[in-house]
Amino acid sequence: MRFLRLLAVVIVAALGAAPAAADDIGATARGVVRVVTIAVVDGQVVGFGHGSGVAIAPNRIVTNAHVTELAERYPDNVVVGVVPSEGDKSFQGRVVAYDAQRDLAMIEFAGTKLPPASLYTGPVNEGDPVIALGYPGNVDLATARSAADYIRPTSPVRSEGVASGLRSLTGVEVLLHTANIARGNSGGPLLDRCGRVIGINSAITRGEEGDSSFGFAIADTELAAFLREAKQPFQQVGTPCTSIEERLRQDSEAEARARADAVTSARDTAAQAAMSREEALAEARTAALTRRENVMALAGLMLVLGAMGIGGGGFLLLREQRRGAQRSAIAGGVVMAAAVAVFLLRPSAEVTLPATAAAVPVVASGANAALGKLTCRFVPERSRVTVSSTEDVTLNWGRSGCVNGRTQYLSAGDQWQRVLVPEGEQTVSVAHFDPATRTYSNTRYLLGAGAMQSVRSLRGDSALKSCTTDPAKIEALSQADAAIRAALPPLPNEKLVYSCRKGG
Repeated sequence: MRFLRLLAVVIVAALGAAPAAADDIGATARGVVRVVTIAVVDGQVVGFGHGSGVAIAPNRIVTNAHVTELAERYPDNVVVGVVPSEGDKSFQGRVVAYDAQRDLAMIEFAGTKLPPASLYTGPVNEGDPVIALGYPGNVDLATARSAADYIRPTSPVRSEGVASGLRSLTGVEVLLHTANIARGNSGGPLLDRCGRVIGINSAITRGEEGDSSFGFAIADTELAAFLREAKQPFQQVGTPCTSIEERLRQDSEAEARARADAVTSARDTAAQAAMSREEALAEARTAALTRRENVMALAGLMLVLGAMGIGGGGFLLLREQRRGAQRSAIAGGVVMAAAVAVFLLRPSAEVTLPATAAAVPVVASGANAALGKLTCRFVPERSRVTVSSTEDVTLNWGRSGCVNGRTQYLSAGDQWQRVLVPEGEQTVSVAHFDPATRTYSNTRYLLGAGAMQSVRSLRGDSALKSCTTDPAKIEALSQADAAIRAALPPLPNEKLVYSCRKGG
């Protein structure tokens, strides 16, 4: 209330624009804020500052140092106000980092969480399209009707232009651009067309006698250095900006090729296995035939020896050696009987091996198989990233689509998918896993507060905290997923694709 009473005595920034759409720039706009500073000494307002800022963490924003300069001059007599672009409240903050040389400052606040923006670390070329977001004072003056308008959350103004190259401004690297900005835009982000931060707007040139105006934005390199010195973690993305339509088309083709390659690989593996089987079968048959012939030869030899024993007994009998004749005849008979037994028990030449499948399934490992721990590595050439992390993802893939022992995915033929609505994030993710190609993808929709409230209402109590194979629960999950999908925008903001393999 103190902030509102103080704000009523001055003219500050406000904007009357429609809520941001679910596009890349609109997604970043939800993390853009209006910053107001009021210095009061002995009950009198002795200073006022206003500008813009952008969230670099859920509870921290970056702005210009000159926007918060009053907090440096009157450290014990300044109220710093942070007005988000969504919701119905403003919040009080405090300056936690300040760099006058770079004209950058960081403000920390409590009471809400904002979706952080990402820095683009790739090259920005002259002529590349750029978009400025912020709260220009001339718009504020034209639209504000009362003091309450000055702290009412509203979406920032966006303006477009092109990058005009890097320059040095008072020893600091800045990006020159043609996007229209005014007083009040100070501290607001300059974005590429994918909504990644490429600079922080800081100053403008004055157009005189028909001269064009240009804007100066503190370059991303200076911003990154400032954040590192402040020990503030931040998200950065280096992948080039592509349209989501083009990326989805290209990835659809890549996915089709990957599945075709998986089928071909499975068939090749099966063909090699069949060839190896035939070779093993031929070797086994040869070995069996050799054993059979050896046993038959042994039986023949034993038969001859037995006959010789009987014949020898007859010869001894003629010489009246009855006892010797008897022994020789008995031995010969035993050997002949053994020869007959060996012959009858000779091994077969037939060979049996385990039967092989007549056809190769598309998913060689089985769609319901438990694959165990998978390390999934980001595939930049198949992805479109605006704000998300591209670090590796670890999945523990259990039977029947049970992931990490707690998240139940739904069967989609021989693949798996699930709509995920994380708490504390303004994001809806459609996750997809293909066991045949070991490809995991996350298609992300970056939505506003109102849309997220609707989605969470549609999700209801269907968000299980454990896996299940209960048909009734699976059906409830399927219906909730279908309802959420129907409520999503036609196109997502991001698609992150990962290639998974076993182990770490």
